[in-house]
Amino acid sequence: MAFNVALYGPDGHAWAMTERSARRLHRNPSQLRIGESSLRYDDAGLVVTFDEVFLPWPGQRWVPKRMRGEIHLTPDFVGEQAFELDKDGAHLWQPVAPSGRVKLTCDSLPGGGWSGEGYHDMNSGSRPLEEDFRGWDWTRGKTADGRTVVVYDSVLASGENPRFGLRYDGQGAFSLFEPPVRRALKRGFWGVGGGIACDETASPYLRNIYEDTPFYRRSLIETRISGDHVSMMHETLDCRRLAMPLVRLMLPFRMPRRA
Repeated sequence: MAFNVALYGPDGHAWAMTERSARRLHRNPSQLRIGESSLRYDDAGLVVTFDEVFLPWPGQRWVPKRMRGEIHLTPDFVGEQAFELDKDGAHLWQPVAPSGRVKLTCDSLPGGGWSGEGYHDMNSGSRPLEEDFRGWDWTRGKTADGRTVVVYDSVLASGENPRFGLRYDGQGAFSLFEPPVRRALKRGFWGVGGGIACDETASPYLRNIYEDTPFYRRSLIETRISGDHVSMMHETLDCRRLAMPLVRLMLPFRMPRRA
């Protein structure tokens, strides 16, 4: 098990994801702790406390660095409905806080941290992802009038392509919609493809790349969906690559293990 912290900013990125043994796990109805990091809920929302060793990052850090901080997420509303990602219901996804405000405090960051727009979701499942999926594209953004748009576009191992979109208003009411056509994105350094749902006349613009790995990409993309110009956080997961023995051998370089 691991506590993953990924921080991105104009002055550099930081990544920590250390696998730990079951004896480092502590949990109760209001808190989950893995090692020295934890998440809990208080009256205002979600509080993430991290104390992790962040890995070297080429061009920024050549040695590991310990960083401590807190992330406070205050939801605008709570999304109480979970959605099935496959026909058997073995994989669920729930946008717990489709929109909100987030504040990060960390002495190791310029200015001691930052604040801005926030989002929180969670996935759960009874089988490994690579057994049931070839992969998926997920994207989330906010329109100029304050609505939140989320799109899940997955491909099952069978080749089926379940996809759906959600629109949330500022009070938490949501509606489902059929996502527009999927436009392919330029492949990353490791060859991972991906795509994003956007209007037929739109040309998605890759504004920033946050993660580019042999099986996963995370980016910020400017696009237009249902007539709205939106900056969308986007991820592509390639489960076929994740299942490759070579990729499995590479994981400890990004996910070191500690007893």
